[in-house]
Amino acid sequence: MTAAARLNDRTLKEVGGPVSLPQFDRRNTGIGQVHLGVGAFFKAHLAQYTQAAIDRAGGDWGVIGASLRSPQARDELAPQDNLFSVAEKDGAGSKLTVNGVFKSMLVAPENPEALIAAIADPDVKIVTATITEKGYCLDPATSTLDFDHPDIKHDIENRKSPKSAIGILSAAIARRIDARAPVTMISCDNLSNNGVRLKNAIRDFLLEADRENATVIDEFVRFPSTMVDRITPATTDDDRDDVARHIGLRDEAAVVTEPFTQWVIEDDFAGDRPKWEEAGALLVSDVAPFELAKLRLLNGAHSTLAYLGYLAGCEFVSDAMANRDLARFIRDMQRVEIAPTVTAPREMPLAPYIDALEMRFRNPALKHRTWQIAMDGSQKLPQRLVDTVRAQLERNGPINRLTLAVAAWTQYVSGVDENGRAIDVRDPLSAQLKAVSDEAGVDPDTRARAFLRQHAVFGDDIIKSERFCGALASAIGHLRNHGAASAVKRANEEEAQ
Repeated sequence: MTAAARLNDRTLKEVGGPVSLPQFDRRNTGIGQVHLGVGAFFKAHLAQYTQAAIDRAGGDWGVIGASLRSPQARDELAPQDNLFSVAEKDGAGSKLTVNGVFKSMLVAPENPEALIAAIADPDVKIVTATITEKGYCLDPATSTLDFDHPDIKHDIENRKSPKSAIGILSAAIARRIDARAPVTMISCDNLSNNGVRLKNAIRDFLLEADRENATVIDEFVRFPSTMVDRITPATTDDDRDDVARHIGLRDEAAVVTEPFTQWVIEDDFAGDRPKWEEAGALLVSDVAPFELAKLRLLNGAHSTLAYLGYLAGCEFVSDAMANRDLARFIRDMQRVEIAPTVTAPREMPLAPYIDALEMRFRNPALKHRTWQIAMDGSQKLPQRLVDTVRAQLERNGPINRLTLAVAAWTQYVSGVDENGRAIDVRDPLSAQLKAVSDEAGVDPDTRARAFLRQHAVFGDDIIKSERFCGALASAIGHLRNHGAASAVKRANEEEAQ
């Protein structure tokens, strides 16, 4: 389907249907924020909070968006005067919003200096980032900056033309310190203690490249931790066609998401900020309990659905949840194996949260591919599943379902599914993990120990647990011999005995 015209400032008045439009004066609203990593999640989540905050409380909080790799986001938004639509979908229908927080878009590889200068501008008070786990260039086992990472090596030697988010932010911080201009930098990625990790990565970089500024960073920069939650699948052509039918205009930058949204922010800022609480954000003294609950109960379950669901032939998360055995497996894993490792925040009791997650995962309107969630698993597993395994091993608690989830990941990253079909594994360690799988062969115990020796994913301690090694070998063997569906059913039957 092709709409009569493209969404932009000129055609905005032609938007049809029950669509919410920006209420603030886009032309005269100043810039107060830079965002790194303009993808679907930022547009569906943070941008919505910022627009609502400006609509309700005002302020010069227009956003400069920045892509660290590809010009795709800029090329989609530029013909639309940086407008885009957000479609919230569930089984009951759609709710659409046109968002206008972007003032301009930058592409770092084209002009890193322009991005550094934008972040260094004293009028910018907030810098946010959704750059995924791998964008922090951390050693997963130590959470410290990986100085062997090729982008970090480049940035240490080429400080005026950095490639990584850490190099870019470090260069901008140095200028802000010179100008004595405080700033708040907010990580919004699925990392535990994400603010601390961002701060430590930048401090590590500066200690190597700019030691003088590293010693005064605390005087000028705050790094509050956050917890973000909104399921946002990749936008498809069908999604764009559906948006065009609703608004009467073509929107190449449209995103689709669920009605649920949550943002918890540590109340630690260097200066002014948008009134995000007016849009429903929760400002708290300690984000850790919220992020731990979300990382383990939502993200851990999501990754489990991704690997077991993909191997069982489920294209979408909703397909996996439509499988009675898989749905029961996930529910029991959350309640029996994950929840006991989580201390519930007062504002987020776990039983209702788990019930809500089940309904969200079942949402038939969100075509969230298991393959998409399975990407970058080596970066995600440590926080989402391995830490939970550690916690249960320490308390001698149940681990059978967690172990099967890890086993499914080992099968997935081997690059071949249980029917012999090739898997397009998108992971920074895909070549290394494929080599591990090929060298280990088919013996389950050999395979289990070979994967557990991968320091970047499992650290050095898990392999010392004979209990986990044996359980993982058993799960790998059953997966290989009988398939994911049988392994899930077996786990459910064992619990019932």
